[in-house]
Amino acid sequence: MLDWPEIARSPQLARFIDYIVRRKLDGDEQSIKAYSIAVDVLGRPPDFDPQSDPIVRVQARRLRALLEQYYRTDGAGDVVHIHLPVGRYIPEFLAAGAASKAEIEPDMAPPQPPPPAVSVAPPRRKRGEITVPWFVLVVGIFAILALAYSLLTLGPRQPVQAIPAGLLSRPIVSVVEFQSLTGDPADTRLAAGLAVELVTDLDQFETITTLYGGSMGGSAAGNGVDYILSGIVRREGQMLQYSAILTEVVTSSVVWSKVVSLTPEEAARPDVLDYVSGLLGRVLGSPRGPVHAKARALLLNGPLSAADENLYLCRMLFDLYRERENAAMAERASNCFQTLPERDRRSGQALAGLASLLVETTGADSGGRSRMEVVDLAQVMLNEAIDASPTSGFVWEQRARLFEAMGRHGEAEAAYGSALQLNSANTDTIAARARHLAFTGRLEAAEALAWGAINTAPDAPAWYLCVPLLVALKDGAFAAATELAERYAETDRELGPILTIMAAQGLGDGEMVNRYLPRVLDVQAFRRAGVLTQLRRRITDDDLLARVRQSLVAAGLSPAALVGSF
Repeated sequence: MLDWPEIARSPQLARFIDYIVRRKLDGDEQSIKAYSIAVDVLGRPPDFDPQSDPIVRVQARRLRALLEQYYRTDGAGDVVHIHLPVGRYIPEFLAAGAASKAEIEPDMAPPQPPPPAVSVAPPRRKRGEITVPWFVLVVGIFAILALAYSLLTLGPRQPVQAIPAGLLSRPIVSVVEFQSLTGDPADTRLAAGLAVELVTDLDQFETITTLYGGSMGGSAAGNGVDYILSGIVRREGQMLQYSAILTEVVTSSVVWSKVVSLTPEEAARPDVLDYVSGLLGRVLGSPRGPVHAKARALLLNGPLSAADENLYLCRMLFDLYRERENAAMAERASNCFQTLPERDRRSGQALAGLASLLVETTGADSGGRSRMEVVDLAQVMLNEAIDASPTSGFVWEQRARLFEAMGRHGEAEAAYGSALQLNSANTDTIAARARHLAFTGRLEAAEALAWGAINTAPDAPAWYLCVPLLVALKDGAFAAATELAERYAETDRELGPILTIMAAQGLGDGEMVNRYLPRVLDVQAFRRAGVLTQLRRRITDDDLLARVRQSLVAAGLSPAALVGSF
């Protein structure tokens, strides 16, 4: 197993599995603890605190995912399987087939049935989505009033005032333990530890500082906390409901709430806390989530001075660019990263963000550099980013996008896998991987992932719609495809107008074809290399490329322009 490439390329994970297996075989299970793993395997100092540093939990999650992958591939014939139970670090040695699939952590995108391709209306409410009955709101309001009273007794209230840009930095969220209101002592496991899971998961977004707040009585004001995340667990008939509430400390006002409803089968899964944490994390960790609303409003209001910018605001600018693919926002994000202090400028986030901006927004020539030289420079920057932040999901996602742009699709898929092992709740990464799967001919697998991201992300941006659009075109649902395509075309300047033309042709809408064809002809990359020549770097699905060719020729594009400069 240690020679298997996926583990061999990660020395930390190789040492992790070697360490826990050898101690289990030696009968030294008592020494297999988070502290010993952190110090002996991961190089943490003797004063390591497992409560404040989630590195062991993060690496354990990555290891579980790799073990599952190993036994599906190279290790499929192994007689004995090494199993790492969720929430523990002591391995189990099981006969092949004895490990229940329910004991293994779920894939990064909980399966959700996609709505029919012909409909672009929001799907009807399903389990796991937001429902806020009046009695839950009553309980929530009571909890918030108690919290407000607690904060009032801790010290003087801070006056509500506008925050100068220079003081708006990475938000701090204190996560307190959820309270069980089921009345059944056996349900304690359904709440205890959820706060720790959330602290671990939200930390992986790198744009939120999370603290473990313990019980509701913990101090918030003294720690500079911006938000408190609390909640309750209760039963409603056969359903188990997790009600989460996010409170702004300064105003004591509820800024967000969500109820996750689970069926009895879902509630019985051994990794239920990790599952619920993932669903909540998809919203709270998103750049469009409630904790980032102030920063986004500030940045959308206009440019900031260099003195007011920091790494957190640069990341927010980058995420705004990623949502819109807007050239002006790209320039602002690039300038922001480049004017950071040296330490932040050399961070993994800054280097990875700059590398993506360099490749995605540079034309044929930039400062005398050829396109190949730009890509080479971006590779160097991403290698440095990996060295600086090897466990950053954001960095690995940017690496995947670079490989995808270079046409190195196997390496892109591996990098997307690494990004999702590190942060399985990042819907941007899930949606990006879904689009890549679709472009490489795996549309069915892509569809499940894409709808999982669309249904759980807050304000899913238009570029998420690529996969549903491709499905609608394939199924001949041209009315739905046209609506999706016009939105997607605003974020993908190359493929978006082409897909809109294909949808319009299916409807017989010649006016729309004439409106979007000039956009295709205006893409500089197409003019340099030919439309299909350029698209083949992103797309390996021969069927999709054939339909693109047929559509563009029917629209009046010269066949020569498909493969050569024009």
